[in-house]
Amino acid sequence: MPSEAGAGVSLAPVNIGHGQYTALVEPSTAFWSLVRSDRAGDMICDPSFLGRVEARIGEFATEMERLRYGLLPSAVYFNPTERCNMNCTYCYLPEGMRRRGAHMSREDIFRALVELRGYFRRTLPEGDMPQVIFHGSEPMMNRAAVFEAIDSFSEDFVFGVQTNGTLLDSEAIEYLTSREVSIGLSLDGPYSEVADRTRHTFSMHGVFDRVVRVLEALRGYESYSVICTVTLENLDHLSEMVDLLHALEAPTCMLNPVRCTLEGGRKARPSDSALAAAYVQALDRSYELYQESGRKLVVANFANIVLAMIAPTARRLMCDISPCGGGRCFFAVDAHGDLFPCSEFIGLEGFRGGNLFRGDLQGCFDSSAFRSVTQRAVEMIEPCRSCVFRHFCGAPCPAEAFELNGATASRGAFCDFYQEQARYALRVIADGREDAFLWDGWDRDVVTTFDVNSIS
Repeated sequence: MPSEAGAGVSLAPVNIGHGQYTALVEPSTAFWSLVRSDRAGDMICDPSFLGRVEARIGEFATEMERLRYGLLPSAVYFNPTERCNMNCTYCYLPEGMRRRGAHMSREDIFRALVELRGYFRRTLPEGDMPQVIFHGSEPMMNRAAVFEAIDSFSEDFVFGVQTNGTLLDSEAIEYLTSREVSIGLSLDGPYSEVADRTRHTFSMHGVFDRVVRVLEALRGYESYSVICTVTLENLDHLSEMVDLLHALEAPTCMLNPVRCTLEGGRKARPSDSALAAAYVQALDRSYELYQESGRKLVVANFANIVLAMIAPTARRLMCDISPCGGGRCFFAVDAHGDLFPCSEFIGLEGFRGGNLFRGDLQGCFDSSAFRSVTQRAVEMIEPCRSCVFRHFCGAPCPAEAFELNGATASRGAFCDFYQEQARYALRVIADGREDAFLWDGWDRDVVTTFDVNSIS
């Protein structure tokens, strides 16, 4: 929000752990500048600098407001089944659902996509293609219907599949890649002794080798990524994980702290300090490999934080902003047609906003279930409301916060980790290394709102 009239600009000095630079942050608009540490005090009081910032503070506030509240839903996480062939120790979905849950019929999948198509045609600008991500549990448990739907609605949606990879045989891989479907896979370690501790079947069989074979088959395909859920079990192996994925030529990965929505996730939760240390080491390793090979392995959740700082409107993920993207940029449909702000809420009855098959889609966005997420602003959360990094973090995740603390309007896990992630991003920018961590072409069509280097 803009500063009150006459209040001027308030810049907070932030130690980012850099030998030469300090950050000056205007927390309410996420404006920041890096200055030499020995000049930070002078810059805070420099009338020329402050005048330039104050003259543009309204633009910064407008840009942030549009990003937080001005976007329309354009993506759906679509669960075509509740069932899964895996029993990962930290899964956020109840085990009974994954063992014996509902399967959406082919007819209902088609009926759901017709409803979604109609909704997006009414709400999105002409020519915009909404995205449907077939999500889990494990969508390939309903493979035939999913594949038929992709072919039948190829002119209406951009499709993606988030899968554990164990059911992707050569035929399935050929089908998905030939249709340019984006593929998300999961792998939690650089070798089976680590990965299989948390990701295994109900009969306790590991799946590391099967997933690696899929990654090898996808070599050269640009539209896939790998999620590594970071837990106590793999914390000490993140740099080796980066080595493996880089060697397999994976274009993108995510090193996601485990969600603490259920007890399994909470038991696997590392401390913030240990997580930050391992995460930074893995990022440093990705930079070393890029320097050696000229080929990037983009760690997408970190790249998004860098984008949040240098080009906020170019960010690709919406978990690290407040309100988050749940119910605002995307929503979830479960195997019964029930509507939730995000897949993280599936299984939590209090967050069901309606049902797609009963004509509740438009109304779901006004439901108390959705509003509790879409109106969850960081300004209402303690101690987040006074944190200088609040618009680079967003106090994720509302589902996690609800399960941990009994209210969405509370902070989630890993607060100190997210602060250190922001400091590391600022150190990367201070050293001029940001491009090494970002997708090629990230700055295409990006407009510079304010260039601090232009100040004399």
